[in-house]
Amino acid sequence: MSTHIVWFRRDLRLADNPALYAALEEADAVLPVYIHAPEQEADWPPGAASRWWLHHSLNALHAALEQCGSGLIVRAGDPLTVLQELIAASGATAVHWGRCYEAAAIARDRSVKAALREAGISVRSHASNLMAEPWTLATGNGDPYRVYSPFARRFHAFVQPSEPLPAPVRVPWPEAATRMALGSSAIDALELLPRIRWDEGLAEAWSPGEAGAQARLQYFVGSGAGRYDTGREAPGTDGTSRLSPHLHFGELSPRQAWAASEAVKEQSTQSGVEHFQRELIWREFAYHLIYHYPHTVDTPLNPRFADFPWRSPSDYAEDLRAFQRGQTGIPIVDAGMRQLWHTGWMHNRVRMIVGSFLTKNLLIPWQEGARWFWDTLVDADLASNTLGWQWAAGSGADAAPYFRIFNPILQSQKFDADGAYVREWVPEIAALPNKPLHAPWEASASVLREAGIRLGEHYPEPRVDLKASRQRALDAYEKVKG
Repeated sequence: MSTHIVWFRRDLRLADNPALYAALEEADAVLPVYIHAPEQEADWPPGAASRWWLHHSLNALHAALEQCGSGLIVRAGDPLTVLQELIAASGATAVHWGRCYEAAAIARDRSVKAALREAGISVRSHASNLMAEPWTLATGNGDPYRVYSPFARRFHAFVQPSEPLPAPVRVPWPEAATRMALGSSAIDALELLPRIRWDEGLAEAWSPGEAGAQARLQYFVGSGAGRYDTGREAPGTDGTSRLSPHLHFGELSPRQAWAASEAVKEQSTQSGVEHFQRELIWREFAYHLIYHYPHTVDTPLNPRFADFPWRSPSDYAEDLRAFQRGQTGIPIVDAGMRQLWHTGWMHNRVRMIVGSFLTKNLLIPWQEGARWFWDTLVDADLASNTLGWQWAAGSGADAAPYFRIFNPILQSQKFDADGAYVREWVPEIAALPNKPLHAPWEASASVLREAGIRLGEHYPEPRVDLKASRQRALDAYEKVKG
């Protein structure tokens, strides 16, 4: 009986999993394996929110494999050593995995592949998590793209996502696997859950795992995809897909999301579906950038920003703490940061607002925001997180970085006009009428008194003057424009 190992990483699903599909096609038995090795993620091991999600996603994958007559081997340690041990124990002759595109993962995979092949083991990597490999799209000169719009046009012209692969009904289990530690007890031993249980909000908001991903996808395409182009802008409504953590952990493939959206084009408003598909392409663009420009995880894509005059850490430390805790005195910013802490997620429009506020109004380096998001987001994805924060700072893939400074008051008035979002997450000012709700420091004394609010006591005064800080940012950008 031939046995192949499938090394699960960023593809924690059974359906549309090319590595699993190939192993099932080629071998009599398959050994599913997850190896926990956060130290091999270089400077970006999973943050606290990601670890919480990973715990539940691994349990869901193990349960799904059990339904197929199999199970998930869970180990911690050096991947090459673990794989060599499992090969020796199971007699496996081949190893399959889905590709990762971060620099540390690429280096690890090359090393593991070389060592296993040297030992006579067949190794195959598969395209599991992107619709277009980063090296398949290039400019007319053969260079990587640095701007989204031409990348998207190239994607539409040359990429036709294939139909997703079906989930297997049965995963044959090698006899030797019965002697190996597997399943929930091994997952618990990874100690991914927080010791002080701050995760109640995450549990209320999310259902990690492939089944949860499919349920959310079907809900979205059935009710939200048609109005996505407009609904996605209002943080106080359920207008976004909320698929990002499922995509990051590979509980859902982009091909599945694309196919599901294509299937409802005729029944939905086409512009909404197409806008959603543009967001899937934006994710592909993020991976294109991180593959070709791996240094951008902590240094600017635009080299002129290497000398940007950020404030010093000693100068901005208190402002950064207030930002992280949702105590800046700017309601829409505080609402977003509190939503992030409680649910491990933040609405996309609000991510742009808080990103602009941190980097431009507070003049705090974007790397500080990226690190905080990395630890607190359940969808913390190195490619997307890097692209988003570099875009916010104006130092990344952006054709017009210098003058985009969001006014958080106007953004709040436009996209949260009735104040539903701010009132949910900043309840201490919920009694204010709609207009002063967005900028309580501009409210009259009588309005504040009637609402029972004393600024500086019940809710902070603004940490910064928006007009003066905007000009400070413009002056700083002038220094690097040339």
